[in-house]
Amino acid sequence: MGHRTFLFSLLFSAAAIVPAHADKTFNRIATFPVAANLPADADAVTETSSEIIAASPDGMTLIYSDSPLGGVGFVDIADPKAPKAGNSLPLDGEPTSVAVAGTKAIAAVNTSESYTKPSGNLVVIDMASKAVEKSCDLGGQPDSVAVSNDGRFLAVAIENERDEDLNDGVIPQMPAGDLKIFTLTDGTPDCGSMKTVALTGLAAIAPEDPEPEFVAFNDAGEIAVTLQENNHIAIVSAKTGAVIEHFSAGTVSQEKIDTLDNGAIAFDQAAADLRREPDAVKWLDNDRFVVANEGDYEGGSRSFSIFSRKGEVLFDSGADLDHRAAAVGHYPDKRSDAKGVEPEGLEVATFGDTQYIFVALERASLIAVYRDTGAAPEFVQVLPSGIGPEGLVAIPGRNLLVTANETDLAEDGGARSHVMVYELGEGAAVYPTIAAVDDEAGLPLGWGALSGLAADPIEPGMLHAVSDSFYGNQPAIFAIDATQKPARITRKTVVTRDGAPAQKLDLEGIAADGKGGFWLASEGNSDKLTPHALFQVDAEGRIRKEIALPAALLAHETRFGLEGITVTGEGDEQMLVMAVQREWKDDPKGHVKLLAYKPAAKEWSAVRYPLDAGERGWVGLSEITAHNGKLYIVERDNQIGAAAKIKKLYTVSLKGFSPAALGSDLPVVGKVLVRDILADMVSANNGYAVDKVEGFAIDASGTAYFVTDNDGVDDSSGETIFVNLGPLDALN
Repeated sequence: MGHRTFLFSLLFSAAAIVPAHADKTFNRIATFPVAANLPADADAVTETSSEIIAASPDGMTLIYSDSPLGGVGFVDIADPKAPKAGNSLPLDGEPTSVAVAGTKAIAAVNTSESYTKPSGNLVVIDMASKAVEKSCDLGGQPDSVAVSNDGRFLAVAIENERDEDLNDGVIPQMPAGDLKIFTLTDGTPDCGSMKTVALTGLAAIAPEDPEPEFVAFNDAGEIAVTLQENNHIAIVSAKTGAVIEHFSAGTVSQEKIDTLDNGAIAFDQAAADLRREPDAVKWLDNDRFVVANEGDYEGGSRSFSIFSRKGEVLFDSGADLDHRAAAVGHYPDKRSDAKGVEPEGLEVATFGDTQYIFVALERASLIAVYRDTGAAPEFVQVLPSGIGPEGLVAIPGRNLLVTANETDLAEDGGARSHVMVYELGEGAAVYPTIAAVDDEAGLPLGWGALSGLAADPIEPGMLHAVSDSFYGNQPAIFAIDATQKPARITRKTVVTRDGAPAQKLDLEGIAADGKGGFWLASEGNSDKLTPHALFQVDAEGRIRKEIALPAALLAHETRFGLEGITVTGEGDEQMLVMAVQREWKDDPKGHVKLLAYKPAAKEWSAVRYPLDAGERGWVGLSEITAHNGKLYIVERDNQIGAAAKIKKLYTVSLKGFSPAALGSDLPVVGKVLVRDILADMVSANNGYAVDKVEGFAIDASGTAYFVTDNDGVDDSSGETIFVNLGPLDALN
């Protein structure tokens, strides 16, 4: 369009994850599982989703669209720290969005017979009675709905979405989408007032098939409409229905990004001329608006941008969102090729005298918070969210922010969809609990899927962790300074074989070898040709020794192998003790092995360890640490959320610890409960319990720590919970 472009540089480091102004920060105060709103007669694993969310004028009640359930759900947040189920309301169709006008909630509902015969309704719901009062025919498939700030108008983006399986999803695909505008009276739309605003002929890309995605009002009664697949934005007068301005969303060329789904995080790639293809849009004032550049067709620039209403690009965040996510272990390597962290949802709100921009990162499961300065936004913090955050609503009058997280993995035994509540208050940010510093090039180290944990034998507060097979092309050892808050990953050492990153490793355990290097335990998987093995590496991660498990053991193998390693004794009496996660074929039910290996004598032996009985799923071991004559062992189930019951720390005395030869009658050791760490996990940041407590260590001063494995943000919220449990003597 020939507009002048203003690009503000980002003058901050990706490792600067501490809020710029630490006097007030947002912290999560509650987590609500959407499944709690299922009807009493519904199957407990029925899929639910919270996608778009809104709040009542008093901020006491939330309403969200639930597409899989075919209705809307309500949450009572009169006590925001203890949300209560408000039940669900079935609707005739698939709700795609919801907004609130006074005492009424207005849902856009897709009732389409097919892609070529789209249809939908606008459904009016009384917030008090939670009953449907009225419906308006929209004449097409709706996506986003918004209410003007003065309560006079309502806008609906009629997307008439494309069939992605037809001709590879290439547009145009008829019928074309458009914009609907209604007048409101006491929060209720007048069906007869519906104006249809044609958006054809505007975009350079498929001008005959506009695909409106998101709508937002400014105080002047103007509607910003994103045409996502068309990479276009229009400004429309709510009063007249006239298109006031329209312009391309433009392109971005990105450097220092990761475009390869290759089991390694490396910001050494670039991509040119990426179409922004914005999804959500929110006004910052009457002259500026912000868009989340998700991409859904052929683009996606991984960024958020600020435009003037005339189409000038005032700011673009570049690769900053990707880098912020990587610094806190949330970079989604397996899904990062085109969209990176996938910015999708937005909220803009003023708390006190500060206007904030909240950007929902769907693939990273994070909310990035920025302060609107009128120029380049100032990064504030990141907030942990559930899986796939999409909808956000701010309630400044109560100092609250709420997110709706759409992904529900109930069918696979994973986390459910959640609504999460955050509060702005005094004090430091609770999350992240662990983050990486930048490397020498000023880029985040890139980490995730932390598994085994070990302490430096001399320096208090210094720990080391390993990443598991999720990063199979970049197995690494991470140095952690736990004296800082959040704990800081200060160094990343890639494990190498013959000068190249070692392949076929699934590192699950680490222990200092007493010679400046480490012993590493790798969990094998014969189906993937990954061996069960021990590795001794030097301080630079170079493999110096590989020790295979003996044939007598491997004859009974399963893929659930070594999950931790520790060292006892010195010199010729040095013994490695390893925890096997689950029963192998020769183990009695409910018992697993603790393996022992003496490097000097090259002798293997074992004992059996009795597992707790779980209510569902399986129970196994995930870490082992020797300290002051005892083995500290983490025992856990594989359950998440309310189903999680066993996340416990036990001890086994080394006094009388006498492993027997493999193949003989193995002795069963006794265990003593030290601490149930389930509550420590949940209270760390007011989230839900995750399944994988995989690292535990005791430092040189006797302070205990544990860390969770975030699965590399693959079917996971990406949250890593790192907890300082304090002095070991005080744990009981």
